[in-house]
Amino acid sequence: MNTHPYLRAYMAGISVPTPLLLVALTLFSIARFVYNVPVPVERVIIFPMALVPNLFGVWNMLYLASRSRTHLPLGIHGAILPLLLAPAGFLLGRCLGFLKTTAHGFSYFGVVEIHYVHVAAVLPVVLIIYYLVWKYLIGFFNRVAGIAEHG
Repeated sequence: MNTHPYLRAYMAGISVPTPLLLVALTLFSIARFVYNVPVPVERVIIFPMALVPNLFGVWNMLYLASRSRTHLPLGIHGAILPLLLAPAGFLLGRCLGFLKTTAHGFSYFGVVEIHYVHVAAVLPVVLIIYYLVWKYLIGFFNRVAGIAEHG
């Protein structure tokens, strides 16, 4: 199956975040509309639902295109993604005005306060999660799509 490898890489890449974001949307909606948590669902989750799966798909296409030159394992390639997403998300949040920096951390929509210490503590966990998701889940879908390097 050598036809359209980049399309298959894209499809394998979006296979993981798409259902997870539907779960997140459900949880956000329940929190907002059932428990009246003052988080604007339409601004918090809708944009990531459109962007994140596409980024995973394009990132997997980039892995397919670059693996013969970089020989980078899929898990490491995936763990690099949050190092690009976090600054991009920060800049986007600042430009759109829903993320403010304070002396102690970040204010998200003026509702959620996140201290810098928590960001520093969570970053290694996020990198580990991305590594595992990419190594095992995206790797599985790459094998199913017939684009995995060894099988």
